[in-house]
Amino acid sequence: MPLYWIDIVFRVASWVNKNISATRIKKGLSLENMSKELSLSQAAYWKIENGKTTLTVERLFQISEILNTPLSELLEIGNTVFQQTNNESSDIYQQKVENFYQDNKEVYEKLLQSKDEQIALLKSLVAK
Repeated sequence: MPLYWIDIVFRVASWVNKNISATRIKKGLSLENMSKELSLSQAAYWKIENGKTTLTVERLFQISEILNTPLSELLEIGNTVFQQTNNESSDIYQQKVENFYQDNKEVYEKLLQSKDEQIALLKSLVAK
């Protein structure tokens, strides 16, 4: 995975954690309330909100239900994101998706080639 994707993943995770914390506070729930609802220790729940523990999709769904907040709100996914492709420039978005696919395909093929080369090297070492 390219480094810029890793950076994006960490930024999104940070936004989600901050949104969970802000929503919890807005709803008047404490760390103790949330940890009890999730059957976790307070420390374990604190680690989720502060990004010290990876937030699983299952746990995100549970938190969304406890907070009575749609996932789209926690993930900051607005309707405008989905409406952007419903305009005159939808061909441009399709082209970007196609370019993204082609870029990833090339990376995937390079990784496969590298794997094959490593297997061949290991086989030659084992044969000696």
